[in-house]
Amino acid sequence: MMSDTRKFSSQVVDGYERAASRAMLYPVGFTKEDFSKPQVGIASTWSMVTPCNMHINKLADEAEKGVNSAGGKGVIFNTITISDGISMGSEGMKYSLVSREVIADSIETVVGCQGFDGIVAIGGCDKNMPGCVMGLARLNRPSIFVYGGTIQPGKDHTDVVSVFEAVGKRASNAISDIELENIEKTAIPGPGSCGGMYTANTMASAIEALGMSLPNSSAQNAISADKDNDCIQAGKAVLNLLENDIKPRDIMTMKAFENAITVIITLGGSTNAVLHLIAMADAAGVDLSIDDFTRIGANVPVLADLKPSGKYMMSELVAIGGTLPLMKMLLDAGMLHGDCMTVTGKTVAENLADIAPYAEDQDIIHALDNPIKEDSHLRILRGNLAPDGSVAKITGKEGLRFQGKAKTFGREEDALAAILNDEIVSGDVIVIRYEGPKGGPGMREMLAPTSAVMGKGLGGEVALITDGRFSGGTHGFVVGHITPEAFEGGVLAIIENGDEILIDAKNNSLELLVDQSVIDKRLSQWTQPEPNYTKGVLAKFAKLAKSASEGAVTD
Repeated sequence: MMSDTRKFSSQVVDGYERAASRAMLYPVGFTKEDFSKPQVGIASTWSMVTPCNMHINKLADEAEKGVNSAGGKGVIFNTITISDGISMGSEGMKYSLVSREVIADSIETVVGCQGFDGIVAIGGCDKNMPGCVMGLARLNRPSIFVYGGTIQPGKDHTDVVSVFEAVGKRASNAISDIELENIEKTAIPGPGSCGGMYTANTMASAIEALGMSLPNSSAQNAISADKDNDCIQAGKAVLNLLENDIKPRDIMTMKAFENAITVIITLGGSTNAVLHLIAMADAAGVDLSIDDFTRIGANVPVLADLKPSGKYMMSELVAIGGTLPLMKMLLDAGMLHGDCMTVTGKTVAENLADIAPYAEDQDIIHALDNPIKEDSHLRILRGNLAPDGSVAKITGKEGLRFQGKAKTFGREEDALAAILNDEIVSGDVIVIRYEGPKGGPGMREMLAPTSAVMGKGLGGEVALITDGRFSGGTHGFVVGHITPEAFEGGVLAIIENGDEILIDAKNNSLELLVDQSVIDKRLSQWTQPEPNYTKGVLAKFAKLAKSASEGAVTD
């Protein structure tokens, strides 16, 4: 090994004066020979709080084997994860986005303290994936991200979103308690991340397209020989990155982020990708903005018929070859930057050179000349309600324009109760405010109310807008990330019941159809509410977090 592959660990373990450091490492499995090897930290997000991450301890063991077999010394450590699916709709969901920052901080803290020369980070749920990559970008040491893999479908092709939507059906008496319980018990059959093109699979695909994962890492089943091998190869790949001094910021360039945005648009990915990619770019020193999604999206179609708006699951995309044939198709069409470096030590074009196309009889990924939607489903809307931007996911199935009367709620729980109690009717625009990065704080996802709307059969008849955000499992006419948020005095704060609201996804506008003089008068009379938290991690997040349009980062 070249001496500079131990740039950081040598400072911790070399020389007689570092004897105490070495003494503490013998009990955790180091041998004398290990002190002369590059040390690779393996950040595991293993936890039994969610099926998304329950298997990652075993994947970390495989990554350690890969590191050790390639001449390094792997050291496994843990960071936290939380479960969006379990906390959804509760006060606990406010910690979800906060956990992204905690994860990034914790990886930076451990690696910075311990002097690891390289890093493998393994994530398997929405926030720990961007959190891992943010930590890697900050440290800028040779690093690789491994996706924990997707879950298998539940009984009758169900998943976690099926359960949320079944709650709405139960509230409408469309199904019985027994039917709801049967869906509840069988929808999530084992380990792995939520099975549609929700936020986990969206971010896994984005990170691979960015070049920070090995080819096809985003499209493997959680429990599979392919995923075990992915971890082993990732461990080996870090040693190659060390030898060639390839670091995250060499990979995470503006062109690489453009590749990531292109791929997640074709896949019909989650609105959370906007928030997380901006945050990841910020950590890498790349000036990515919400307007870049509009610029790129104008020329990129939606091609994947995947849940939540489509019918297929990620495991079915895995079965036909995963994301690589899609990326090859995009590259051949001139829609990807082929010269971007990746964690293989090769460029995107070199990685895709020998990839075969999808079989002709598959209908999960449409051809470029037969798109599901001709341009992006991720719409950045502006207007008097969102002068600094908002994010909608409009596939076209909902229509491209909605105008209706506001029904306002100051918190998610109140809106959900109104939906389940039949207080929401056709033509309503549900307004949920004070759920932004500072107001919530934490910018909760709104899967519970949006799923209840679908379960009630109102998906095409009502809209929902919020300064919070949405799960990747959300579909329907919904707009989130409204900036400025209500807590900061955004126009969202002064909407009154009955006000007309226009959502126009063709002209990318979000407007409160009230005279400006009335808006100005209401704003002059508005007073900022007291914060919901004044101590602890949520209070810290509220004080530090930037707006949703800036990725809600705390740096």
